[in-house]
Amino acid sequence: MAHLDPEQLAAALSALSPGRLIDLRGTTVTSDLLSRVLDATDRRPGRTRLDRARFTGDVRLSGVTFAGDVSLDGARFDRLASFFGARFEGNVSLAGVRFTRELSFHGVTVRGHVSLDRAVMSRDALFSQAVFGHGLSCERARFDGYATFDGARLGDGAAFRGARFGRTLSFRKVSGHAGFEAAHFAADAYLSATGRLSAARARADGLLDVAVARCGVDLRHVEVTGPTTVRLTDSQADLEGAVLRGPATVMGRGRSTLTSLRQADATSLELFGLDLSACRFAGLAHPSGVRVKECTFALTPRGVRVSLRWPMLRWFSRRRALADERTMHSRSGTGHPGDPGASPDRLAALYAGLRPADRATSADFAFAAMEMRRQAGHGWWLSVSWLLCGYGMRMGRAAVWLALVMALMAAAVVWSSASHAGHRPGTVGPAVHR
Repeated sequence: MAHLDPEQLAAALSALSPGRLIDLRGTTVTSDLLSRVLDATDRRPGRTRLDRARFTGDVRLSGVTFAGDVSLDGARFDRLASFFGARFEGNVSLAGVRFTRELSFHGVTVRGHVSLDRAVMSRDALFSQAVFGHGLSCERARFDGYATFDGARLGDGAAFRGARFGRTLSFRKVSGHAGFEAAHFAADAYLSATGRLSAARARADGLLDVAVARCGVDLRHVEVTGPTTVRLTDSQADLEGAVLRGPATVMGRGRSTLTSLRQADATSLELFGLDLSACRFAGLAHPSGVRVKECTFALTPRGVRVSLRWPMLRWFSRRRALADERTMHSRSGTGHPGDPGASPDRLAALYAGLRPADRATSADFAFAAMEMRRQAGHGWWLSVSWLLCGYGMRMGRAAVWLALVMALMAAAVVWSSASHAGHRPGTVGPAVHR
C-alpha cells in the first residue's frame, strides 16, 4: 500500500471490511496509512500480518479490537507505540520487534498468548493492568528503559528467561506465576506474584525486592550486589547457592518456610518469622553473618538409650537442631553416605557461628556445637563432660550423678555398719554353758 497512488490506495482500502485479513508484511506504514486502514475495517480488523513492517509515525490503537491473531515479528516502531485500550481476541506475536521509543501495553486485554521473545524496548515499557489470557513470553527480551507490570494478570504465566532490564523493573501485585531464570537486572527490581516465582541464576546489580503470597519462590544461585528483601506470606523460598553481597532479609508471615541455604554466600543475612525445621545450612559460607529471630527449628527426640559403644548409657534431652544434623544421623543409621557439607566438624562450625536472638535457641546451639565436636572425636574429655554435666549446660546430670554418688556412699556406710555390728565381741562363736 505504501507504493500505491491515491486512486489505487482508495480502491485497496475499499476492499477491506471488519474481520477480514490485513496483510502489510514488509510495508512502511505511516500514521496516516495506519489510520485509514483501521477506519476501513471499522477499527475491527481480523487476522493481521505486519511482519517486518516499519512504523514511521506514532502508533495509537486505543479502542481497536483485533478479531484474529496478530503477527508483528521483526517489525520496527520508530516512534511511540501505544496499544493502550486495545483488545486482541487471538494470539499476538511481537518476536524480534524493536521499539525505538516508548511502548504502552497498559490496560490491554489479550485472550490468547503474547510473545515478545528477543524484542528490544529502547525506552520505557508499560504493561500495568494488562490481561494475558494464555500467558506472556519475553525470553531474551531487552528492556532498556523503565519497565512496569504492576497489577497485570498473567493467565498461564510469564517467562522472562535470559531477559535484561536496564533500568528499574516494577513487577508488583501481579497475578499468576513468573519465571526470571538467568535474567539480568541492571538496576533495582521489585518482584511479586500470587503463583510460583522463579529467579534462579538471575543477577541483580542493584536492589532485589521479592514478595510472594501462598506460593513458592526459587532463588537458587541468584547473585545480588545490592540489598535483598524477601517477604513470604504462607509461602516457601529456596536460597541454595545464592550470593548476597549486600544486606539481606528474609521474613515470613503465617506458615512460611525457608527450605535451603546450602552453599549460600551471605555476609549479612537476617531470618525473621520463618519455619526452618527443614532448612539445609550445609556449606553456608558466613554463618556468623546470619541472624535468626522468631524462627522455629526441628527438635531432637528425648529419652534414654543403651548401646554397646561408649558411653553405654545415654540420655537425650529435647533441643532445637538444624535439619542437616537430623539428615546426618539418618544417613549414618542406614549406611548411606551423607552430605559432605553436613559432617560433624562443619556442623559444629555452623552451630557456633549462627546467632539466634533468643537465649533458649542460643543455648541449644552452643550445646549442639559441643556435641558435634564430640562426635567428630575431638578429645575423650568431651565424652566425659557430656556424660557428667552436658558440657556444663545440663547441670541436672551433675545433680543426678551427685545424688547417685551420695546414695552409693550411704549404702556403703549402712553396709559397713551392719558388718561391724555382726562382728562385735561376745557375739561370735558358740555359747559357753556352765
